[in-house]
Amino acid sequence: MFKKILVAVNNTEIGHHVFEQALSLAKLTNAELMILQVVSPFNDGVINTSTTEIHSRYTSSQSQNLEYYLGEWDKLKQQGIEFLTLLTNQAIAKGIAAEFTQELGDPGRMICEVAKNCHVDVIVIGRRGLSGIGELFLGSVSNYVLHHAPCSVLTVQGMIPVTTNN
Repeated sequence: MFKKILVAVNNTEIGHHVFEQALSLAKLTNAELMILQVVSPFNDGVINTSTTEIHSRYTSSQSQNLEYYLGEWDKLKQQGIEFLTLLTNQAIAKGIAAEFTQELGDPGRMICEVAKNCHVDVIVIGRRGLSGIGELFLGSVSNYVLHHAPCSVLTVQGMIPVTTNN
């Protein structure tokens, strides 16, 4: 059925859930797992700074600003590599052939590009369940991938908060 599965993850609750679903699919189909993380300045919380930090950064020299943000990017990329290594080791421990890659750029486009270049059979991706205005303003990686992927796409639904009517 599937020989190569691309799973796009991030270090969030839904990211771990998506990975577990991809792991199960890989085990079931005896497929190889390609684990992908896309680092993007458009992701939520990529570089966390407080208002005080931002103000002090603007009052310092531009070269210090550049050094600061380059340092933050390096930390972010290193944390991602550690996360991807952990997931890869978990897959290998369960008898699944696995490798990882970290890419920089627009998440939807990068997921589709990696899928095309690596000739994967299916992409496993999460979705937060946003719709309407929320999806319009925040964008939708899963929607982009569904419409542009060179292969099948399995979307794993994130947890939708339960609301009660009072």
